[in-house]
Amino acid sequence: MESINVDNSNSEGLLVNPPEDKNSDYYYYAKNPFFQVSFSILSSMNSDTVAYIRIRNTNIKYPIVKSTDNDYYLKHSFDKSENKAGWIFMDYRSDLNNLGDNTVIYGHARLDGTMFGSLKNTLTDKWQSDKDNYVIFISTPKENMIFQIFSIYTIKRESYYITQNFYNSSDKQKWIDEMKRRNVAPINAEVNTDDKFLTLSTCQNNGDGRVVVHAKLIKKQKRVD
Repeated sequence: MESINVDNSNSEGLLVNPPEDKNSDYYYYAKNPFFQVSFSILSSMNSDTVAYIRIRNTNIKYPIVKSTDNDYYLKHSFDKSENKAGWIFMDYRSDLNNLGDNTVIYGHARLDGTMFGSLKNTLTDKWQSDKDNYVIFISTPKENMIFQIFSIYTIKRESYYITQNFYNSSDKQKWIDEMKRRNVAPINAEVNTDDKFLTLSTCQNNGDGRVVVHAKLIKKQKRVD
């Protein structure tokens, strides 16, 4: 995937649910420029391609795919060949073009650091001490997006953190409070029920645990190709 051309874009875009406090870190991260990739190339390689993701100081620079279930890309590579390394894939119930409350992306924690194997970097003091790391860049065929990370943690296997839509704002607020309570990083991000969330999940401890990163959408930009 290193052969895929990733272009820096400008920083102009629509702020999403900005806080009133102009000293909020939200505005610091919103200054980041977008990036975008050539989806004509990626789609010709795999028609299941829905996005591309980048996270600073990790190995995470991959196209994201989506299937009709959450099993296929656990054991198939980007070229759809059988491969126990799998690929980075979006939950089949999520849609980056029509964001629900919480969009979920998965990948195996490969020991060689590929796929989401370097997501564990986010748990280290070195990674957490660099303020510039707390953003996730997503590019889709229609939009470029920037998400601000607000929670990083590990937990035993469960399903609550990957709840994708909530019945009401009260249920959503309870989820927000719990995800922020679990956070182990020095983050002071403002989060509320008007936010749209992104969740990254990978395995830990031979599948019994999970490394989880939650972020909120802060800026988006329509693509012009």
